[in-house]
Amino acid sequence: MSSDAQHTGLILLTGTDAPGITQALFSTLEPFAITILDIEQVVISDRLILTVLIGLSPAHASAIESDLTDCATKLGVDIATLFSDAPTSSIQAKQGLLHVVALTQKLKPSAVTQIASAITAQGGNIERIFRTASYPVTAVEFQVSAASVDQLRTTLALVAREVEIDIAVSPGGLARLAKKLVVMDVDSTLIQQEVIELLAAKVGVAEEVIAITNSAMSGELDFEASLRARVALLAGASAQILDQVRSEIRLTPGARTLIKTLQKLGHEVAVVSGGFTSVIEPVLTELGISNYRANTLEILEGKLTGQLIAPIIDRAAKAQALREFAEQAGVSLEQTIAIGDGANDLDMIAAAGLGIAFNAKPAVRAVADSSLSAPYLDSVLYLLGITREDVEAANI
Repeated sequence: MSSDAQHTGLILLTGTDAPGITQALFSTLEPFAITILDIEQVVISDRLILTVLIGLSPAHASAIESDLTDCATKLGVDIATLFSDAPTSSIQAKQGLLHVVALTQKLKPSAVTQIASAITAQGGNIERIFRTASYPVTAVEFQVSAASVDQLRTTLALVAREVEIDIAVSPGGLARLAKKLVVMDVDSTLIQQEVIELLAAKVGVAEEVIAITNSAMSGELDFEASLRARVALLAGASAQILDQVRSEIRLTPGARTLIKTLQKLGHEVAVVSGGFTSVIEPVLTELGISNYRANTLEILEGKLTGQLIAPIIDRAAKAQALREFAEQAGVSLEQTIAIGDGANDLDMIAAAGLGIAFNAKPAVRAVADSSLSAPYLDSVLYLLGITREDVEAANI
């Protein structure tokens, strides 16, 4: 190894950002026989932080330091240097980095303290921290080395509950950039309402249906049995109520942005629902989602019979749909993401590479890889390493 690689210099420039600072710094370094080993620049508000790691000859250290002092005076910034004979490895050389994403509407110091403590407790080291979004939620990503993804997920899940923020842990490497399949539930996930409850309100049986729905979503009742019981209460209603309910459906905030961004970036989006095709199909067509599974209401002579046409899309069927959609798309299960809120989503959340509980029941949050409590569905993008800047560029 050359002496240049053995002798290193760390340069830290801080000050008010202005055009030409980066150019002036490297113009100062240009006359010397040095090699740039690592570099990072960030601007927070109007403050610039520029860090450069160089390999150099020990004989040049004094002259470089003197020229950098003159450069700092001319630019009106601070430049600190640290020269060393010890070889230094950069973040690019480290393998097996994990990505820890924290999301919250108000990020507090205590949350960062708890996250950092948990990472240290698992033997991990934080290599880099950077913001990926500032609205409508704050998203901060920690790049971590020397930690186990499973152990860190378990530890940080406890932190997330304690400090009331959302945290996701995912492996790094090329897999993070691979094509993905995102499969989501509909009721209270893709849309804000529960379709069966909207239908029940038209028939005057809302209270009865809501009681059964709550028991089913919390896992107290078998989904298929509860679905049939709820649909039976609609028997005799005019099929025209389906048209009325379609007009009342409202997408969850961020749903359109999530889907459009994923599609533009080349990912696949699919839907699996315990709801009804006759209600959600127009919405899915508008969103450009062609892969979906949902239940079918039986209609005879313009009226709902209170029966369903097989097959029933229940908990097991949702997981099976995820596997089939992944195979069709040529995506491995490790690259699938499942998003849901109720007990009916548990199997597909368990089957997916990343299971996300979205404003979910406690039983779902307890088993999901990550939970989102903010009411914005596009927050999922930040868990996948997609920044707010990427989102805005994809939606121009």
